[in-house]
Amino acid sequence: MTDILLGLVPTYGLWLIMGALLLSCLALPVPSSILVMTAGGFASSGDLVLWQVQISAFGGFVIGDQLAYGLARKGGAPLLAKLRRYPRMEGLFGKAEALLNRRGPVAVFLSRTVFSPLGPYMGYLSGALSLPWASFTLAAVLGAVCWCCGYSLLGYVFASQIAQVASLIGNAMGIVLLGAVVLATGFHLWRSWRRERGEPS
Repeated sequence: MTDILLGLVPTYGLWLIMGALLLSCLALPVPSSILVMTAGGFASSGDLVLWQVQISAFGGFVIGDQLAYGLARKGGAPLLAKLRRYPRMEGLFGKAEALLNRRGPVAVFLSRTVFSPLGPYMGYLSGALSLPWASFTLAAVLGAVCWCCGYSLLGYVFASQIAQVASLIGNAMGIVLLGAVVLATGFHLWRSWRRERGEPS
C-alpha cells in the first residue's frame, strides 16, 4: 500500500498529504511520515511547493486531531473500550495514558514530536479523559507545526535518501520509547525500594 500511495504523491500531492495526516490522527495505519518526507523530496525537485506541502500536512493534522478529540469527548469510554480490544492498541494506549496523566498538555506536545507513535492515541485519550479543549488544541497545534515542518524539511534536504532517513527515524523512535520504558521501570523500582525501607518517596 505504501508504494501505491507514494506513486500518487506527484499527481494528488497536497490532497493526498492532507487526507493521510487526517486518517493517521484517527489511528488508522497510514504511512504519513513517509508521505510527507516524499512530498518534501518532490518539493526539492520543483514538482511541489514546500510551504504548500507543510500547510496541507498541518491542515490534515489539525482536523484529524480535533476529530479524534471530539469523538472521544462524546463517545468516551465505549469508544476507547472498542479500540483497546486490540493488543497492539492496548499497549500504545497504556503508554499514552501514563504519559498524559503525568504531563497533561506537555504530553500532547511530546506525542506529536518526540513520541509521535503515541500521537493518535493521545488525541482520543485527551477527549475521553476531558483534558480542556484549549489546552489540548494549543499543545496539539504547536506539536503539529514542529512535526510537519520537520518531516517535510527532512524530505526536502535528503530527497535522494528518504528511505534511509525513514529507517533511521524509525530506529531512533524505537530507542526513545525503549529508553522511556526503562527509565519509568527504574523509577518505579526505586520508589518501591524506598517505601520498603520506610523512606518517603
